[in-house]
This record gives sequence, C-alpha cells and structure tokens, in this order.
Amino acid sequence: MAIEQLTWSAVQNNDRIALQLAGELSRDTLLPLWNEWKGQQRFAVLSAMQMKNQSIEWNLGQLTRMDSAGFALFSELLHDIQKTAASQKIVSAPEELTTLAELFDLDGWLKTFMI
Repeated sequence: MAIEQLTWSAVQNNDRIALQLAGELSRDTLLPLWNEWKGQQRFAVLSAMQMKNQSIEWNLGQLTRMDSAGFALFSELLHDIQKTAASQKIVSAPEELTTLAELFDLDGWLKTFMI
C-alpha cells in the first residue's frame, strides 16, 4: 500500500487561523510535521495567536488516514495550542479521530473541540 504524504497549511484571517491537514497522518508521515511544528513555524503561528488572541479552526476533511501515532501527535498539537488560543474547533473530523479518542478515553476532552 502506498503512503500518502502529509501536508498542512495555515491561513490567517482577522479573527482566526485555519489549519488544514491533508493526506495520511500516521507514524510513517508525521515526523516532518512534528519537526516543523516544534521548529520556527510553531513559534510564528503561536506568536500570531498570542498577539491577536485568535481562534483556531482545524480542518481535517482532507485526511485520508490516521493511526494511533497520528492521533497522539494531533492531540499534542491541540494541547499545545489550547494554552494560548482563544478557542479551537475541529471541522470535518475523520472517523478514526473519534474512534481513537474513545480507545484512549479522551473522547470527552476531544468533544470540547468538535463542531
């Protein structure tokens, strides 16, 4: 089975930042996203949020697959941003996200982000 590369983008509007993940969020694809997030890109996004107290909208509609490692990374990103953002919403969550949240008993926490 071919692995679909993970890509992400951020679009800043006046009142929110829209983050979109596309492709496969799995142990085979998450390292580049993790390295970018923990590097300079993370500080740029967080600085923008802190300066304007913006809301974050995660669009996951273009994810084709998520495994437990991808879920762990995404949960870490949510937790990281939760410290500084005005609010966060998850749009178009894949079924794997809710299934894995239930498996790890994080479904109550995750539901606070779902719309």
